[in-house]
Amino acid sequence: MHGLSRLGTGSNRSVSPSPPSSPRFRHGRYKNFAGGGGGVGRGGKQSAANKIVFVLISTVFRRKGVLLFAPLLYISGMLLYMGLLGFDVVSLKNAVVVVHRRSPPGSVYRSPQLFRKLWPYMEAESNATHNALMTAWNLKIHQGWKPCVNSIISKTGFSELPKSNGFLIIEANGGLNQQRLSICDAVAVAWLLNATLVIPIFHLNSVWRDSSKFGDIFDEEFFVHALRNHVNVVRELPEDVLQRFDNNISNIVNLRVKGWSSAAHYLQKVLPKLEAMGAVRIAPFSNRLAYSVPSNVQGVRCLSNFLALRFAEPIRTLADKMVERMVMNSSHTGGKYVSVHLRFEMDMVAFSCCEYDGGEEEKREMDIARERSWRGKFRRRGRVIRPGANRMDGKCPLTPLEVGLMLRGMGFDNNTSVFVAAGNIYKAEKYMAPLKQMFPLLETKDTLATPEELAPFKGHSSRLAALDYTVCLHSEVFVTTQGGNFPHFLMGHRRYLFGGHAKTIKPDKRKLALLFDSPHIRWETFRRQMKDMLRHSDVKGGELKKPSGSVYTFPMPDCMCKQTEAAANESSLSF
Repeated sequence: MHGLSRLGTGSNRSVSPSPPSSPRFRHGRYKNFAGGGGGVGRGGKQSAANKIVFVLISTVFRRKGVLLFAPLLYISGMLLYMGLLGFDVVSLKNAVVVVHRRSPPGSVYRSPQLFRKLWPYMEAESNATHNALMTAWNLKIHQGWKPCVNSIISKTGFSELPKSNGFLIIEANGGLNQQRLSICDAVAVAWLLNATLVIPIFHLNSVWRDSSKFGDIFDEEFFVHALRNHVNVVRELPEDVLQRFDNNISNIVNLRVKGWSSAAHYLQKVLPKLEAMGAVRIAPFSNRLAYSVPSNVQGVRCLSNFLALRFAEPIRTLADKMVERMVMNSSHTGGKYVSVHLRFEMDMVAFSCCEYDGGEEEKREMDIARERSWRGKFRRRGRVIRPGANRMDGKCPLTPLEVGLMLRGMGFDNNTSVFVAAGNIYKAEKYMAPLKQMFPLLETKDTLATPEELAPFKGHSSRLAALDYTVCLHSEVFVTTQGGNFPHFLMGHRRYLFGGHAKTIKPDKRKLALLFDSPHIRWETFRRQMKDMLRHSDVKGGELKKPSGSVYTFPMPDCMCKQTEAAANESSLSF
């Protein structure tokens, strides 16, 4: 056994293979069907047609026949799905036959036409007495949960930390919440290996282009203090350790740990090298720890994410002011407002390979953006881009117009205060106009804060994202439109704060693609579909973590207890 660690290796589980199919059924399935008797040999009266039908049926329904036709059926289905095959519309024009290819439903961006049709009905319902903001969530159907702070502390804390097995250095890459993921997982791995964690290094990402250090985004002193009874955290390597590596951190061995590695892998592969060398690096570290780990390791994740990590003081100060201003602007709805995470920046639109209504100019701009950020990735041999299939599959970023249509259909009227969390929206003047038309009380960080207040954060995308994160965290309704780490962490944080309910609208984008591609749909029908989608989000808001789920998105039951269980441990923890 290697030095002191905090978890034994798990036992391996074997999976029994499925039993082979019975030879009796494999060879004799149609024995009786093909046998003599019943009229085949009575006077030779069976016609040639009957024999042909008999042979066809026998062939098709035998296993070999099915296997022969299966690839053809699969290929045909995929071609139909991607829009390569379709039903053509034929028309006669000036004695010339014109063939128009009909696009599959949901494959084309027709939302502007739908908006023009439905806008009069929205106007007629403006200033309605009932606003969905006040009744969006039926909290009675959800069991109350509370954070289990004391339970986590008792399982993972020490009155005095044992002697460390060495130093763990990790490199966090990506945007704000990918960095957050790496930090929290690093704390969990350091606890597991009984290692001393060096404050994580932030990699300068080619997409995010933010040179911020850990202390620029997070409260470094608070982080170290909050984890003092669980993991020893230092700001930098001690000089004597660094001298052993010629004062160059790059000389410390970099372990290439595979993504989603288990706790057992760290104990069996990383711990021996940590003990032998006294310090190891893991770079990059994003997604290097499996979601499914023992409960005490999950507890350390909870502790680091929900308690130890808080934003740096300059970010907290401005973010709190912005929340206060949103609440004041929403006084007519009891201080309640809607926040939307809108992913319609140029890079996101380009990466999605979806098409909107910009024609050739849009295609040219997207090609340039893809080449600038992902050199050659989208031009590789064999790479096929299917914008229509992407839209039908719900992979296209929702436009501001589509978000507005959805919210108005759900019953949020034009008196609803809306905060939009976003980067630089692609062609903002064009695409934001209809959203502002539907929701005049719309704010962004650029309108909530003054230019002087935002000046220290400009050019630092992670710090700006932290402002967005905080305003979204405290909204009554949060709307996610494209997935990613930002909404996943935010949904988990909201569950942690709001008794286990995410209070989040997570739309069915496949269904939306079909509805937005229905320019003749009636307002009553569209509104009914949207309200059903809101109810579905309400039901899913209190979802528990599944074995394959992330504790950062689903904190119950690892980080939270039911109200009755939490009552026994109810007390505050001071750091």
